[in-house]
Amino acid sequence: MAKKKKDTMEFRFYEVPQGESALVLYGESWVRTYGHEDFHLHFHNLMEIGICRYGKGTMHLNEDIVEYKDNTITIIPENYPHVTVSEGEENNFWEFIFFDLRSIVTELFPNQIVYQNEILKAINKEPVFTNVEEEPHITQLINDIIKEAKDNEPFHQDIVLLHLKELVYTLIRRSSSMPEIEEPKIKGSNMSQIATALDYVNKNFDKQIRIGELAKKCGMSETHFRRIFEDFINMSPMDYVNLIRIQRACDYMKKSNDSMDLVALKCGFTTTSTFNRNFKKFLNTSPYQWKINPENYEGKLLNFRISALKGW
Repeated sequence: MAKKKKDTMEFRFYEVPQGESALVLYGESWVRTYGHEDFHLHFHNLMEIGICRYGKGTMHLNEDIVEYKDNTITIIPENYPHVTVSEGEENNFWEFIFFDLRSIVTELFPNQIVYQNEILKAINKEPVFTNVEEEPHITQLINDIIKEAKDNEPFHQDIVLLHLKELVYTLIRRSSSMPEIEEPKIKGSNMSQIATALDYVNKNFDKQIRIGELAKKCGMSETHFRRIFEDFINMSPMDYVNLIRIQRACDYMKKSNDSMDLVALKCGFTTTSTFNRNFKKFLNTSPYQWKINPENYEGKLLNFRISALKGW
């Protein structure tokens, strides 16, 4: 692959429509010349799957450049810098599927937090650049998802979700770095012992959370719960709670112009100073600096989440 100079990068936030499992971009509005007037790398919060119906050009993937043509398929992880550039002034026709990989993986492997993060790490490791002939099954799933979105028939949301799950299973199969599926074992324990606490934190991060209450939900003494939790998650329960809150704060700041005081309150921090202190701890910057330049920090939060949760 040829090398290119580093370029200015742009963060793009895509939102899946309410009630849907994917944002599907299709049709004649995506027949265009790509990358000529808006040539700079960008990355986004969702996984992107693209299929080139016709056209040719180059795909700039971080610092690498690859050529594409009719029937090319690209699978771009979230937070991965890239840009599509058409050759000459001819129109290209791409169609795209954007979805939240983590939410699909969580549904496929409930209560297996460590394995979920191993899957995310493997699939998000690098983009996939292939074509229709090499991946007929993936091609069929892409076409089925786009058709369901176009037709908008009853139950199309359920069918799209089923196709996405099958697509993720297929990506897991083709990954060469996936571990065997199993419940991780530590000192005679299994991950399900703290799954209730993890689920509760993810759903109630904006409320006051006491470690004693989490321990009670898991049927343990607080001392035993803390020990088991730190064995699996590689951080204290309260650090995990605050990490989830900081992640949600970043989501809020990307979507709104709320004051930092309000963001802190929405995310479960009792004071703005506590919010600022934890933000600095996890991202090594202030909430304000992150908001005005989020592309510099998006990857840090994701990487910390993965490394924190794989401590076993």
